[in-house]
Amino acid sequence: MSKAPQEHPPAIVLIAGSAGSFQAVCSLLSSLPGQLPVAVVVCIHRLKDVRHGFAESVMSRSGRQAAEPVDKEVVRSGRIYLAPANYHLYIDTGRTFSLSTEEAVNHSRPSIDLLFQSAARVYGHSMTAILLSGANQDGAIGVKAVAAVGGTVYIQDPHECEVGTMPRAAAALLGSEYVMRLAAIQAALNRTLGKRP
Repeated sequence: MSKAPQEHPPAIVLIAGSAGSFQAVCSLLSSLPGQLPVAVVVCIHRLKDVRHGFAESVMSRSGRQAAEPVDKEVVRSGRIYLAPANYHLYIDTGRTFSLSTEEAVNHSRPSIDLLFQSAARVYGHSMTAILLSGANQDGAIGVKAVAAVGGTVYIQDPHECEVGTMPRAAAALLGSEYVMRLAAIQAALNRTLGKRP
């Protein structure tokens, strides 16, 4: 697969997925530079009734500190944020987080589409969105919104995903040039963050 056409140094990196994405997320986080020059926001569909243990699992597997943001918290570089279970996570003007209990989108809350679309409005071309393995079409409209404002988009190759539905839906909207294997996404992301793979 060819490299995604847009590749700018980002101010924020969004990583999202659903079924089968947890290991890929942890792999991406563990490969990032030690001193993060950007904010990283992770949005994974998960059981709404399980409120504890997720952040600990991410930190244990990735070796990185991570935490769920609170409503109106300012987005800060160098931090890894995890979308809370059973809340939509938005990024508002002023680069602050907003939590919402509006109805699910694509049967999902948090919605990847809503997060990506809100970030695209705030960050424009200075953002990177990564869409990984998943079992529904959430995220496809979101990555299209990111690409439309000139942001960088990477879609994990469905053939290496545990569940390829989500990346296939995104690739159907944007095209196969945005599709890459996870190792290539890691290398490209580190390149844009100033670290040589």
